[in-house]
Amino acid sequence: MKRLEEYPDAHLRLFERPPAPPPEAVREVYLIGICGSGMGTLAVLLHEAGYKVRGSDAAAYPPMSTYLRQRGISFYEDYDPAHLEPPPDLVVVGNACTPTHPEAAAARERRLPQLSLPEALAHFFLRHRRPVVVAGTHGKTTTSGLLAHVLHCAGWDPGFFIGGVMIGAETSGRIGSGPWFVIEGDEYDSAYFDKRPKFLHYRPQSVLLTAIEFDHADLYDDLEDYREAFEQLVALLPTQGLLIAHGDDPLVRQLARQCPAQVRTYGLHTPCDITVGSLHPTFEGQHFELIADGQKIGRFFLPLSGRHNLRNALAVCAFALQQGLSPEQLHEGLATFPGMKRRLEVRGEAGGILVVDDFAHHPTAVRETLRAARQRWPNRRLIAVFEPRSNSSRRRRFESDYIEAFDDADAVWLSMPPFRHNDHPEDFFDPEHVAAGIRARGIPAEVANGADALLPRLLESLQAGDVALLMSNGAFGNLPARLLHALQSRTQTTPASFPNAPFSA
Repeated sequence: MKRLEEYPDAHLRLFERPPAPPPEAVREVYLIGICGSGMGTLAVLLHEAGYKVRGSDAAAYPPMSTYLRQRGISFYEDYDPAHLEPPPDLVVVGNACTPTHPEAAAARERRLPQLSLPEALAHFFLRHRRPVVVAGTHGKTTTSGLLAHVLHCAGWDPGFFIGGVMIGAETSGRIGSGPWFVIEGDEYDSAYFDKRPKFLHYRPQSVLLTAIEFDHADLYDDLEDYREAFEQLVALLPTQGLLIAHGDDPLVRQLARQCPAQVRTYGLHTPCDITVGSLHPTFEGQHFELIADGQKIGRFFLPLSGRHNLRNALAVCAFALQQGLSPEQLHEGLATFPGMKRRLEVRGEAGGILVVDDFAHHPTAVRETLRAARQRWPNRRLIAVFEPRSNSSRRRRFESDYIEAFDDADAVWLSMPPFRHNDHPEDFFDPEHVAAGIRARGIPAEVANGADALLPRLLESLQAGDVALLMSNGAFGNLPARLLHALQSRTQTTPASFPNAPFSA
């Protein structure tokens, strides 16, 4: 992982920050980058805890801008050192800020107390709680949301801080009053002045570790460098703590053997403490028999498709059973989980075409998402539309993996976001090469850059009965909503007319 000394601005002595005042001495908090998903959620938690909150963001747009204003949180829609007057008691610096960011630089020069987002979350909300950190390359958001939901259904009123929004809910965070605080443990860096992974700040009492597979190639040098971050997380567990480990993952098993705390394993293949007996997937989800320590616990229903989601549920079951939840409480929590937004989220159907939105941004996530979609809609043509939005997701080292990741699709559209001024194109995969590789595997594949170019071509090619699965870890030019709206408009004018598709499924 990039160390501080590798940065040209290391001479700024970035670690010499004034200490943050104790929570009881803070009246006003200022957040730089307040409209980011994590920063916005933190702003709402601070506001609900009684602090005065303000901030700034040059990318202030819905839904987060609307969400903040509805809760009475004000913010500037640009960056200016003058915004820091009068000086707040504490500045929270988002990890998108660089050392030369005008407000971040002003806060540093004026010696204002500063914290990163994960430091602030720990400082204000984790001191007297039992943090449960859900970490791993894949499945963090769904597992965190499902765990928070199961504990809530059992009457424990957990706090939570999740990198996604539960369907039907209005927030991705809540203070809660129960002992547990569920946190999605991100392995990305904390701030420009702290290159440590976010999850190292969360004081874990329990860790749910879902998978370790190389990711964030813009930050970590290689798989070993990446694995070391999780090794540091596991080492933070106290001896009386708990590690819920994915037993089918060899790197997770390796870390589990080094863990100082109690370990419980879950999985579908290797011998594990928590596993599945009979399994019956349906259109609505999955019915499965839960087995703990070789004993049948009962039959359960999970309203999510895909083996990856079944593994996520097993991680939650392992934790819940270890904390004394009854099979009945577990059954209710699993069966009533509404799912997370942008995780195989059905946005709507028009003209017989289903529009589905997903956050997949890694070859494994793309593959598992397509498998889950195939399981859920086995008799429909599955059209995959993929935008690798982040620098990490479009790295050249993933090129061959992407070529194989789309095997469950009937046709594929690829869209590469435009390069930014500091990008190095040679680091990123060639979408035309990936499309050619997918075609060589017998699946039609085309490239169309951006939502504006994709929308008319999708409208020309989609047919009644299709599932349009749109995958991106960015906004994707609001393509899911725009596509659905266009399909609805077309259906109202020509309800029985659907152009022939240029792809042969």
